[in-house]
Amino acid sequence: MDLKSYKSKFDSVVDRYQTDISSIRTRRASSSILDEIIVEAYDSKYQVKELATVTVPEPKTLLIQPWDKASQEPIVKAIKNSSLGLNPMSDNTGIRLIMPALTEERRKEFIKLLNQKTETARQAVRHLRGEIWEEAQTLTQNHKMSENEKFNIKDGLQKIVDEYNGKLEDLEKKKEGELMTS
Repeated sequence: MDLKSYKSKFDSVVDRYQTDISSIRTRRASSSILDEIIVEAYDSKYQVKELATVTVPEPKTLLIQPWDKASQEPIVKAIKNSSLGLNPMSDNTGIRLIMPALTEERRKEFIKLLNQKTETARQAVRHLRGEIWEEAQTLTQNHKMSENEKFNIKDGLQKIVDEYNGKLEDLEKKKEGELMTS
C-alpha cells in the first residue's frame, strides 16, 4: 500500500475547495463569481459562461457579452435574482457588472460562507483518511500487511492529512485577507 498513490485524491479535494472559494466575491472582479448562477433560457438551464463571453476590462468590472441577444435579458434576470447582490447594467455592448465595496455585514457573511466551505473540505480530507485507514486494516486482517506496516501507514497518513489541512488553511487565510482588504 503506497500512500503516494492517494495524493491525487487529496489534491482533488484542495482543487475543488479552490474552485468553491473562488466563487466568493471580493472587491476585485472575477468571472468565477458567475459560476454558480443558473440562467433559464431556450427552455433549458445554462451557466452564464455557456451563453456568453465574460471578460474583466477593469479591475472592478465584469463585461458579459452574450452570443445571442435573446439570452441577454435572462442573464440579467438570473444575476439580479442571485445572492451576489449585484446590479447588472445592460446596453448594446453587453452586460456590465461593477463590483461595489463590501459592507462590514456582507464581509462577515462571506467569511462565514468561507468557513463553511473550509470545514466541508476538511471533512472530505478526514473522509479520505478514514477510507485509506479502513483499507489498511482490511489488508492487515487478510494478512496482506503486517501490523508494523499498518502503523507506519497510519503515521504517514496523518502527515499527509496535516499537510493538506495546512494547504486548506493557507488558502482560507489568503481568501479571508482578500475579503478584509477589498
